[in-house]
Amino acid sequence: MSLRNENRKHLEGLCRKFRQDLIKLLHGIQTGHPGGSLSSAEIMTTLYYEKLNVNAKNAKDENRDRFILGKGHAAPMLYLILADLGFFPKEDLVTLRQLDSHLQGHPSAKTTNGIELSTGPLGLGLPAGLGIALAAKLDKKDYTTYVLMGDGELQEGIVWEAVMSASKFKADNLIVIIDNNGVQLDGTLEEIMPMGDIGAKWAAFGWNVLHIDGHDVGAISDAVDTAKTLKGKPTVIVARTVKGKGVSFMEGKSAWHGKPIGKDEYVTAMSELEVAL
Repeated sequence: MSLRNENRKHLEGLCRKFRQDLIKLLHGIQTGHPGGSLSSAEIMTTLYYEKLNVNAKNAKDENRDRFILGKGHAAPMLYLILADLGFFPKEDLVTLRQLDSHLQGHPSAKTTNGIELSTGPLGLGLPAGLGIALAAKLDKKDYTTYVLMGDGELQEGIVWEAVMSASKFKADNLIVIIDNNGVQLDGTLEEIMPMGDIGAKWAAFGWNVLHIDGHDVGAISDAVDTAKTLKGKPTVIVARTVKGKGVSFMEGKSAWHGKPIGKDEYVTAMSELEVAL
């Protein structure tokens, strides 16, 4: 079912707020990954506020949906959302990547409430997510497992072993979303390792493939709804995004994968984010 206009506006407003909060946070601590956090804002916000069956008051509910952040470096955006939903105090956010903080630079399931899987080494999110999805089938549970991946992450060989296996075992309770921003740590995908037609690759391995604008909350919502109706195959949503979305000097730039934000850059970024995207 398509988003109602008020829901769309609410999600867009949240994304704008999270982008501002992200810039404030990362500027304040002078560390963290802005580029991939900004590109995934709409995806994670739409999932957590519209689609996922999760509740901070019962974070270990056996019937909860599972969300895995395969691209673990986008943890700052996930932390902002989890704090807003009450999984841990917002005051903890300023401890990100500091000694003795439970908010590590990449998600830690051992230390942080609301994190399903410790991620960081790219490629492990999907294999683990597949295992969780298959466990649901064995246990006759109807929760859905979601895995958000980066497109650079697709260069890992273990990903394609999991893609083959998910198709073989008909893991139709598994939904993968690819944050397809075309840029990774050291350059563009084309410069580092061209991926060609990503959708065609997944289709060739037996997956349902949906293509969307990854900054359109309505398109994200509709794609998830469609994926949940498709039976017999897992589904991948290829979400076209912009690395550093919302901050002009960060957009499409690999340098902003993980770079401290200077004073002048902070002022410029915040002025741009004060207007609607």
